[in-house]
Amino acid sequence: MNVIELNSLRYRWPGHRRDTLAIDGLQVRQREHLFIRGASGSGKTTLLNLLAGILLPASGNLSILGKEMQHLAGSARDRFRADHMGVIFQQFNLLPYLSVLENVQLPCHFSTRRKQRAGDMQTTANRLLDHLGLREDLRHRSVTGLSVGQQQRVAVARALIGSPELIIADEPTSALDTDTRDGFLDLLFQEAETQGSTIVFVSHDPHIASHFPRIADLAEVNRP
Repeated sequence: MNVIELNSLRYRWPGHRRDTLAIDGLQVRQREHLFIRGASGSGKTTLLNLLAGILLPASGNLSILGKEMQHLAGSARDRFRADHMGVIFQQFNLLPYLSVLENVQLPCHFSTRRKQRAGDMQTTANRLLDHLGLREDLRHRSVTGLSVGQQQRVAVARALIGSPELIIADEPTSALDTDTRDGFLDLLFQEAETQGSTIVFVSHDPHIASHFPRIADLAEVNRP
């Protein structure tokens, strides 16, 4: 089963004369881990925003889990994203006025489906944080007091809670040293494998590619 299918996809930012993205075809299968490599400004984040349903293509077909995103209204795309996708942002986008555990559980408040899958939300949040190596004494504190590496673990746990079918990661390792980065990737893969999630990970860092079984160069698949 293909989790993602792109066909003749085109996207152009308003006011631009050329397409930012022109991808004739791209498929990602269930449980696959795909690394998309591209230079800064190449359209990586734009592609992820299209996959997440935040942006809509100007033309072509974008199917996620068999659902054609370009035919959904904005509220339906938001609901679909909440139910089926976990997103790890480059800046993590954690809420500073919430504790670690509250941040991790947040997706379950927006998705009945993920809440049901998670079961007891606090127990599941603690289990994920245990696996990701975040100390128990930090979990009731605000995320503002955490290191970058600790915030990253919270962001991953938030993306994984409720077992979403698709994990989308936008350069979440850019602020990490090599050892921390490699450890983070190992933890992400272990949890995604346990849950059966597909991963699409974008970065300009060529050293990350060796961790992935499948690599796509955006410069090769994107022909604007």
